[in-house]
Amino acid sequence: MSARDLFSAASAAMKNAYAPYSRFPVGAAVRTEAGAIHAGCNIENASYPEGWCAETTALGHLVMAGGGRVTEIAVVAEKMPKIMPCGGCRQRLAEFATEDAVLHLCDTNGVLETVPFSAVFPRGFSFEDGK
Repeated sequence: MSARDLFSAASAAMKNAYAPYSRFPVGAAVRTEAGAIHAGCNIENASYPEGWCAETTALGHLVMAGGGRVTEIAVVAEKMPKIMPCGGCRQRLAEFATEDAVLHLCDTNGVLETVPFSAVFPRGFSFEDGK
């Protein structure tokens, strides 16, 4: 499987973004160990803290489809090449990511860089840490 299909899903999701306030559409897609792809877009709200990010929407689709472990993540924004997930989304993604999951940083033409997810979020909160 190539990262291109994951980028395509994130890019298609971005086109459905509801971003009337920021005018900053974002799309994200995750791939599970089983190969399933789940995509999402950002959805804003007039009360800014009540909106949610593209990564959160993609994870919601993952959970609604029965879950799974995430091996790849792609994020694309119309106005920012190589956009990174925000801190909250990094924590949400960490809940589902495998130890060797990768993050594809994209522009509107495709994947620009691939990094280990653990490099961008090395020590997320976990109940396992506190035993």
